[in-house]
Amino acid sequence: MARLRVAPTRSNLLRMRDALQLAREGYEILDRKREVLTTELMHIAHEAAQLQEHVWGLLADAYQALEMARLTMGREKLEWAALSVNRTIEVDVRPESVMGVVIPTVTAYGAPPEMPYGLGNTTVSLDEAAARFRRVLSEVPVLSETMTTVWRLALELQKTQRRVNALQYIFIPEYEETIAFIESAIEEREREEAFRLKRLKSRASEPTAGPGHREYGQTYRDIGGGKATSSEFG
Repeated sequence: MARLRVAPTRSNLLRMRDALQLAREGYEILDRKREVLTTELMHIAHEAAQLQEHVWGLLADAYQALEMARLTMGREKLEWAALSVNRTIEVDVRPESVMGVVIPTVTAYGAPPEMPYGLGNTTVSLDEAAARFRRVLSEVPVLSETMTTVWRLALELQKTQRRVNALQYIFIPEYEETIAFIESAIEEREREEAFRLKRLKSRASEPTAGPGHREYGQTYRDIGGGKATSSEFG
């Protein structure tokens, strides 16, 4: 397992312990955020799928009604009727923050009037097509808001997952391995220092020979007779 290249000192040990604690706290926060994002994304994605299916159904009905109007009126008259619609729809997009994710709130203003064209040379099928397209326009802003929310939540979940994995599988193991290395090196130095001090104390406590005592052919004092004699040990 990889470890950081730092000197095995007590100051680095304290620094690595602080970094490990911070990494563990960050992991817990990001892991909770990941769980919340996952739950919220699943809920919004399900809602978006239903809304998308609903809008696509409305759009299919609208195009079907438009095709019926083309068959009854003819292409040229239908195009002239479409040109009479000169109003636009204004869209107001305001950002909101959900768990640090900026999502849009879409509001549409200025829907087309119910009958922007004259009654002459038009049919009931055209009225039906116009009504169905107005309904589609009322649903599209909600769909766009929901789909954008899903997309941004998915991106945030992906980023959060990468950060969680980096902390769990890279940073935290590196800090733990580095701390273990520093602790082992410090303990080894302390054992060596204790052994060295023990040897110094042992040498200091060894007895030393008294004055006048000589060995291996040197004179020594015979305490009993008070005479200096010479002896060879061997």
